[in-house]
Amino acid sequence: MRTYGCQMNVHDSERLAGLLEDAGYAPAAEDATPDVVVFNTCAVRENADNRLYGNLGHLRPTKDAHPGMQIAVGGCLAQKDRGEISRRAPWVDVVFGTHNIGSLPTLLERARVRREAQVEIVESLETFPSTLPTRRESAYAAWVSVSVGCNNTCTFCIVPALRGKEKDRRPGDVLAEVRAVVDEGAVEVTLLGQNVNAYGSEFGDRTAFSSLLRACGEIEGLERVRFTSPHPRDFTDDVIAAMAETPNVMPQLHMPLQSGSSRILKSMRRSYRQERFLGIVERVREAMPEAAITTDIIVGFPGETEEDFAETLHVVERARFSGAFTFQYSPRPGTPAATMEEQVPKEVVQERYERLVELQNGISWAENEKLLGREVEVLVAENEGRKDGDTQRMSGRGPDNRLVHFATHGSDAPRPGDFATVEVTRAAPHHLVADSGIRGVRRSRAGDAWAERNGLTPRPASTLLGMPTVGAPPVAPTGGCCEA
Repeated sequence: MRTYGCQMNVHDSERLAGLLEDAGYAPAAEDATPDVVVFNTCAVRENADNRLYGNLGHLRPTKDAHPGMQIAVGGCLAQKDRGEISRRAPWVDVVFGTHNIGSLPTLLERARVRREAQVEIVESLETFPSTLPTRRESAYAAWVSVSVGCNNTCTFCIVPALRGKEKDRRPGDVLAEVRAVVDEGAVEVTLLGQNVNAYGSEFGDRTAFSSLLRACGEIEGLERVRFTSPHPRDFTDDVIAAMAETPNVMPQLHMPLQSGSSRILKSMRRSYRQERFLGIVERVREAMPEAAITTDIIVGFPGETEEDFAETLHVVERARFSGAFTFQYSPRPGTPAATMEEQVPKEVVQERYERLVELQNGISWAENEKLLGREVEVLVAENEGRKDGDTQRMSGRGPDNRLVHFATHGSDAPRPGDFATVEVTRAAPHHLVADSGIRGVRRSRAGDAWAERNGLTPRPASTLLGMPTVGAPPVAPTGGCCEA
């Protein structure tokens, strides 16, 4: 399985893997030639089609050498290009869209029996993705979709055309899935939607998302709740209150800005202006002073002047984002912005982009340095790490989602899914470092689940170094630690 693009695609790939396992497939070993290769594609990133066709071309000799091997292409690019994939890469066996991922096992079987490519692109959602089987990538963290699709009409974005209008799940269905993944060992859940805080608009409840956050706070064993991505237009004060008042909702917010210029925001059809965005940031910080806020910014949107770009820099300086995903605008076929006049020259976009990155890196570094000397409880991540004698380097994320690299000594290292308390000793623009050793470890059911998944004997969650076991109330960050 090869996945490109957003968190929604990552979640869809988990469903595709679950569907295939239910149909009798098993994951191919790292060094084996697979019988089936699935590409779950993205149409938002620049040169997405070139990446796909390049990968398909590299794979063709392997397919030619292994009769019976099948290749399937799904996701947003498949929804957009439809028959173009089969025309340009006739060795592809199955093409399916964003609305019918549940059809993949049937389409593979049909292509095998009929010995001809199968293309099935439907125009509306057949089955809500989260009602399908799943094979989750992580034993300790889970995505849970609350909605799919988007009702906005941003001029630079093709997603609504490919994902459709917003479809909301009933709250009971969302909470049932959250409880199920917690029962399986997950301690962190991220609520997922193209415009997650518009949740409830389909069934007419404007406070549905804040109610959902509060309900997640009542689920025993769920230690961390996050959500992505909200739209400033729909960001209401009841959501801020729910974040601040629900202990397991993390003090972290990713809210796309896109531009600091109200004139450009209007051209983007973003339906909010600079003042509203900064007002939300201020109210979040009033309710949660230690909240880490990150954003997305596009540089060089058609018609952007130096004055418009200066407004973006102004917002970045005022908002003090802990991090930003910055992008140089590039036209997306099928979007209104692609045909707008006043496309900004590439060299101008590049120069502005470099200035923005330099400014944001400096702010991120300064904000991270405020955490020096503080203790942070990180949820230990699954990564290779590296060893230097008896010292092992590991990483995890604190409550505010900041990445923390830390050192552990000896044989009693925490497992992925466990919680480690560390002291921040160094800061960098994109991460924190804790070199002074682990202050405490909380073994968790999530760590047990990871051990079991990896064929290791799980150790029961136990109290170590005076830290409480999972099952006790979540530990409040010490001294306003970062929330990763």
